[in-house]
Parts: sequence; C-alpha cells; structure tokens
Amino acid sequence: MDNSISAPLWRRRNFQLLIGGRLVSQLGDQLQFLALPLLVVALTGSATQAGVLLGLQTALYLGFGLVAGALADRWDRRTTMIWCEAGRAALTASIPVAAACGVLAMPQLYAVAVLTGALSTLFAAANSAALPAIVTKDELPRALGTIGVLSNTLRIAGASVAGVAYAVGRTFPFAVNAASFLVSAVALRSIRAGFHQERAGSQQERAGSQRERARTSASPRALVAEIGQGLGWLWRTPMIRTLALIDAADSLRYGAGYLLIIVLAQRLDANPAQVGLVFTGAAAGALLGSVLAPVLTRRYPLGRLSIAMLWAEALAFPFYAVAPVWGLLLVVAFAESVVSPIYNVALDSYRLAVTPDALRGRVTSAIDTLTTGGAAIGTMAAGALIALIGAPVLTYVLAGWLTLLALTASLSRTVRTAGADLS
Repeated sequence: MDNSISAPLWRRRNFQLLIGGRLVSQLGDQLQFLALPLLVVALTGSATQAGVLLGLQTALYLGFGLVAGALADRWDRRTTMIWCEAGRAALTASIPVAAACGVLAMPQLYAVAVLTGALSTLFAAANSAALPAIVTKDELPRALGTIGVLSNTLRIAGASVAGVAYAVGRTFPFAVNAASFLVSAVALRSIRAGFHQERAGSQQERAGSQRERARTSASPRALVAEIGQGLGWLWRTPMIRTLALIDAADSLRYGAGYLLIIVLAQRLDANPAQVGLVFTGAAAGALLGSVLAPVLTRRYPLGRLSIAMLWAEALAFPFYAVAPVWGLLLVVAFAESVVSPIYNVALDSYRLAVTPDALRGRVTSAIDTLTTGGAAIGTMAAGALIALIGAPVLTYVLAGWLTLLALTASLSRTVRTAGADLS
C-alpha cells in the first residue's frame, strides 16, 4: 500500500503514476483504434478484412481471458504489466517501421493484432487486480470514479485527436501509441508499492516465492487447476455470481446498442458528423456518471444502486425509438449513459474489496470474459435482428430485456442485500 496513505488520493505519487501511465496508454489506443481499420482499408480496399482484424482482438480476449487472469495472480503483477507495455510498444512500432521500409502487409497487421491483443488481455487482468494494493478499500469508489472521469474525458476528446493524428500520416497514430506504451512502462517502473496485498516480506522473498510457484506449477494442468479455483470461488459467492450474470446479460443490450443507435440516427437523416455527436453525448453522460459514482457509492449499498440503475436503463431505453429528431437521440444517449458508470463503480468497488488478493486476477478475468462475451453476442446479433424486425422494434425488445433484468434484480434477495455488509 502507498506509504503516504494519509495524503489525499490525488497527491499520492503511486496513484498518480498508476493512472497517469494508464491514461497516456489509453489515448494512444484510441488513436490506433481509428487508424487501424482505415489503414487496412487503404492497404486492401476491403472493409471486411478491417472488421475481421478488429474482431480478432475480441475473440482472443474470450479465449485467453481466463488464462491471463491466472497468470496475473501467479506472476508479479507490476513486472508483468511493464513487460506487457514494452512488448506492445515493440509490436506497435513495427507498423510504422515496416511502412517506412515499404514492406507493410496484412500478415504483419494480423500478427500484431493477435500478439498485442494477448498482451493487452494480460495487462488488463494484472491492472484491475493491482488497484487495491495502491488504495484502501474505502477509497476504491473514489479511485475508480477518478479513473472513469479521466477515461471518459479522453473518450470525448479522443475521436477528434485521432482524426488529426491520422491526417498527419497513416502510420503516425501507431508511432504515438508505441511511445505511449513506453511512457506507461516507465510510470509503472517508478511506482514504489507492490501490486499484491497478501505477499508480505522482502522483495527478495517475494521474488523467490514467485520463482518457486512458476517452477512447480508450470504445467497446463496446474494452470487449469488455478483457473478452476478462481471460477469455484466466483460460483460459491452468490452476490458476486448473481451480479456478474446480470451484468453479462446487460452487456447483450450494450453490444447491440452501438449499431442500433447508428441506424436510428440515420433513419432521422443524421449525417456522419451528427451521428458522432450522438456518441459524444453518450460519452458526456458517462463522464457525469463517473463524477457522481463515488458519492452515490458511499451513500447507498450496492444492491439498491444496482436495482435503481437497471430500472433507469429500462425506462430510458424506449425513448431511442420515439425520438423524432436526431438531436433528441443525443439527449437520450446522454441520460442513459449516466447510469452505467455509477453501477460499474459500485460493483467493481464491492468485488475488489471482497475478492481475496490471490484470486483477484482470475475472478476479474472471469467476469470480464462474461461481459465481453455478452457484448460480442449482442454486436453480432444486432445487424441480423435489425434486418429482420427493424430498428424501432429491436429497441422495444431490448427495453423489454432490460425490464426483465430489473425485475429479476428487484425480486432477488441476494441482489437487494448486496453491499449491506460494507455499508
């Protein structure tokens, strides 16, 4: 834990370094997220290949997420994160280097997407599990809210910055992203706290213990057993299990919502810039939610917040279908997007507080795999469902799905009492 624990959160060097490096890296990722499909289309003229390349990273997360969580618990988390950033920097930098040499081709882009996807998954598992070693349990809502505020601020500005970066040169965003990974690695290297709560003792003792675990548990069977331990704890913890399943079910709607909102905006004759403004409104709503989340999380237990947020989503979502002009879609997107950060901060704070440190990477990865899978299913199904039943009808179907989730949460004693033990 940070030695300057009595100081305000913002003044603690370890917390500043942790989120500072993370945000620099996030900005680089935003630049690359826009640039990568544009670069693929420029090289091949195929939007299909661009979609496949982006989909590879989601598929890889679903296949590698549980393994990454186990490795994040087995290895030293800070060292793991530093090597992940260094690896992502080298891989990403290879794109502008290859372009400058005139040898950039699709096989390299596929290889970079797969390898950086694996490193990103491992980094995310270690990063999520490390936060409670930097701040206290009571400070988790404020820390997560702060991260959310800064992340959503970058999200609002990121699209315009990404466009400017791509205008400089097709591979310039990749060079910036590679540099951002190096900045993140340096920031992590400068943190003076360990990233494991329950591994007391000297640095030499911890390193020796980690080498011994790696030596004795290197087999795939041991890794599967470790994954099973994390899944077993999750299954035997009713509050975390139930809320994780509800969150995954909510992610179905979230995954479908992106394409659905685009189609609804186009039905209202919105041009691409206006569609972008709708999503900017959603980002601004998420920013407000991140600001409110720490206050509400401290005031209300998780169960009450979960139920209230699910009902707010269910009641807001049908307005997407009845908005008569695209400007009102922006208003709905803003209002609906306030909800998720509040719920996520409350849920993540509770989960990180009650999950044993030794299992935190595995439990976090298991839940993230569930929610990512739900969002991926929703995204894949959205196009077919819009073609089959139309965008307005699908909006009402998803609103009904959210209502069902809100009713389930309201009737569940497990959800209603969630967080009462920490309030």
